[in-house]
Amino acid sequence: MRGHESAVSCISVHGSGRYAITTSSDTAQLWDLDTFQRKRKLNVHLSVGIQKVYFLPLSNTIISCFKDGSVFAWESDTLHCKYQLPVPEDESRINYRAFAVSRDGRALVAGGKSNFLHLWCLNARQLQRIIQMPPKVRTIRHLEFLPDSFDGGSSQVVGVLSQDGIMRFINIQTCKLLFDIGSLDNGINTVAISSNGHYIVAVLEDGSINIYSVKSLSRELNKPPPPLVKVVADSEKTKDPQNLNHVSGLKLRVTSGKVGRPLRGKSTGKKIQTRVLKPSDKITDDKENVLPAGLNKKRLQALLKEFGEYPEKYRMFIWRSLLQLPENHAAFSSLTDKGIHAAYMGIQERYPIKSQKLLRILQRVLSAMAHWSAIFAEVSYLPLLAFPFVKLFQNNQLIGFEVVATIITNWCQHWFEYFPNPPINVLSIIENILAHHDKELLHHLVKYNITTQLYAWPLMETLFSEVLTREEWLKLFDNVFSNHPSYLLVAVAAYLICSRTPLLQCNIKEDLEHFFHHRNNLDLSAVIKEAYHLMDTTPEDIHPKRLLDDFVPLTRGQYPIFNKYPKFVIDYQTKERERIWHEELEYLKERQLAHGLQAESVKRQAENAAWYRQQQLLQEAEEQRRKILHEEEQKLVEQRVRLAAVKRELKIKELQILDAAQRRFLKHQQDQQKSELRRLDDEIDRKVTLRSKETAALIQDVEVRNMELEIQKKILEQQLAKEQEAVTRDVKGHLNTNWIKADVEEQKFKRLLEMDQCTDVLDCKNDEESAESDQLSTNLGWQAQMLEKQRVYNLNQEKCQAELAGLANENREREIKLLQAMKEIEGKKWDEVVERHAQLKLCQEKAAADAPIPSLLSDETSQAMEPDADQCNYLSERLSDTRTGCPTKQKRDLFQGSGEQIPGSVCLNDMSLNSSVQLSLDRGRTDLENKERELMTGIRELRQKLATRARQQYSANSLTDGTAYNHC
Repeated sequence: MRGHESAVSCISVHGSGRYAITTSSDTAQLWDLDTFQRKRKLNVHLSVGIQKVYFLPLSNTIISCFKDGSVFAWESDTLHCKYQLPVPEDESRINYRAFAVSRDGRALVAGGKSNFLHLWCLNARQLQRIIQMPPKVRTIRHLEFLPDSFDGGSSQVVGVLSQDGIMRFINIQTCKLLFDIGSLDNGINTVAISSNGHYIVAVLEDGSINIYSVKSLSRELNKPPPPLVKVVADSEKTKDPQNLNHVSGLKLRVTSGKVGRPLRGKSTGKKIQTRVLKPSDKITDDKENVLPAGLNKKRLQALLKEFGEYPEKYRMFIWRSLLQLPENHAAFSSLTDKGIHAAYMGIQERYPIKSQKLLRILQRVLSAMAHWSAIFAEVSYLPLLAFPFVKLFQNNQLIGFEVVATIITNWCQHWFEYFPNPPINVLSIIENILAHHDKELLHHLVKYNITTQLYAWPLMETLFSEVLTREEWLKLFDNVFSNHPSYLLVAVAAYLICSRTPLLQCNIKEDLEHFFHHRNNLDLSAVIKEAYHLMDTTPEDIHPKRLLDDFVPLTRGQYPIFNKYPKFVIDYQTKERERIWHEELEYLKERQLAHGLQAESVKRQAENAAWYRQQQLLQEAEEQRRKILHEEEQKLVEQRVRLAAVKRELKIKELQILDAAQRRFLKHQQDQQKSELRRLDDEIDRKVTLRSKETAALIQDVEVRNMELEIQKKILEQQLAKEQEAVTRDVKGHLNTNWIKADVEEQKFKRLLEMDQCTDVLDCKNDEESAESDQLSTNLGWQAQMLEKQRVYNLNQEKCQAELAGLANENREREIKLLQAMKEIEGKKWDEVVERHAQLKLCQEKAAADAPIPSLLSDETSQAMEPDADQCNYLSERLSDTRTGCPTKQKRDLFQGSGEQIPGSVCLNDMSLNSSVQLSLDRGRTDLENKERELMTGIRELRQKLATRARQQYSANSLTDGTAYNHC
């Protein structure tokens, strides 16, 4: 359900059927059932939680029970908190889980996880009683009051469903277990009780449904109590304390207005003793004065004479004792089970009562009276007679019924003998009493034709309820019930006598009728006193006692038969009523049929009228539509005329706007072309400046590169010179060493010659051969060393040449890449220049082709924008050279020449606008290549010189060695 976050656990509907309350653990919501809209919402903290929220019966109070055990009462209209029930703080405090409210909304029973029941009195807002269930009960799951047809909503029996699945029904006043349903093997899950309290429906754990009859379960409870025989003892025996105790033990203590009776046929353990006494006048008189519940009629009369009325607290109890009501539950139940009598179905129309509850109780009591005796369905004044007692005993319908029945059988004797006319015999008795005690008043009433039906019968049929207040009426009937039934008739005469002064002054019949139907300023105590005086002073021949019998209570078990009325009249009226009822039924059927036919004809007429009205409306609508269409067509023609005029005006304005826009656009184009020319001039100047700066930077880079190459050349020359010097020093060192060795050997040889001049020729030859071999081996070793050094030197020279060649190749590759990048940049820039030039030329051609529009460009600007043919041809050749990267020889000569310019040519190195001559990028590149070639040529010449010098030195050394050898 919308608004609830958890499942709805309870739904309570107000007695009017207009509002409903839905309850879940987190919230409670008040709904308007007429509009199905939510009116209010009760939110609580999650730690508290809501247990149950419901309406109290017969009131506008909402009871809310929370999980912490607190109970609040709210006003349903304003939702203001009325009160909070004080929860006990001792060990008997429990967290409520189950609740039950009596039908009159006065008692609240609550239980929970305990075997205690708390009985609350909602009127006093106090905890009235704590009931302890048997020890087997540990948790109370459900509570339900058992309705009773006779308790007026103040239910006394409550059903308690515990955790063991057994539902026990207890009396909350006597705290006694009446009966139980269910078993331990198959317990009860849920229970529902019918609204009349006759049946109990239980859903068991196995899923079966049992229906119990309360009448069968409580059959023994409905048995009448055993007769109580009162023992009248002598005065001597009464003085005996044992006899006193015996008599007092026979008395029953009445609780909650009910006579105690045994439960489930269990005896109380006390036996009632009876005695057979001899009849005596004294004993008979005392027996007549003894009332139930230990009261004595004479003592009550003495008390009444002394105080004038009975105590308010005990009045109902005394009345029930004086009337000796039998409380025949079964008999009254059989009468009420017959339902509402047909004679009182529409009583609310004749007697509109504000309280619906009181109206239903009155209707039920009157229906029971009609079912008891047929005459009471015909008596028109019975509701007026019974209403005061029904209202007084509305909480116990049985008592109210028996009080009315007792009054009719005793105080209304002979009232129905002349039915349907008023009781003339009874009224004549009142007239006789009035004639005896106040002839003047009677003559006055007779003089103005006021009969007993006008001044006595209104008081009798309403039992003084119209002319007395509630307190006065109760006080009067305290005396009526305490005296002989004739006291009521005497009281009527006493009321007339005490009212003689205003009655004697009334001369109009309507005033007298008004007097006996409305309250008057009269002292009721004087009326009662006068009534007692009349009871004592009225002669026997006209005293009402002579006509009326003594008081006889209703019989127990079954009510007596009431047939003191003209049966033929009642039968005739019954037959007439049945005949009239059948005629009414036939009339109603015929009227219903006629109404149906009339409704059908009316419906058909309405349909025809609706059809004709619809056709008329359609015709009117069609004419209206035609009229509207005609008006719309006229409006459309007018609008078209206006629209054509507006279109013409718009076209003229559009042409004017287009002409102005075209002029403005041409002016804008001219301004844009001028700005574009200025921008191109600025761009050319910027690019020329940038190209000059790039060329200057490249020249500086080339000069720096030349300087680096010169430095590298000088370093290489220094290294070669150093190496040559080192080689020369090595060769000179070897030569010196050889020369020294040769000198030493020569000296040795000279000494040997000098020493061995005398030796033989052979020895000399051997020596020469050995010397030559030594010299040869020495020369060979030196030559080998020289060759090895020459080979190492050659290898070093080759290595240096390879390094120089690598460096030269790297420089050449970098220069080639730089030249290619410069050519690409130059080509792109020339492409942009050519494209812009073509765009300008196209714009000029378009401007020249537009003959009607005068040219806004000046002649000077046109001449400046038209380049000559030579200039365009040269630009195209330069663009093709730049893209191919292979300029022709003629163009190279142009760039490498003496600096003469081709007339009309435009190039990046030609600063004609600035009138300054600069070197072109190709010329700088050619100079760089020439310088590189010269440098490489110089390096080769240097290498050749070094190689030639080395060979010369080598050959010189070889010649020197050969000369020395030959010399040796």
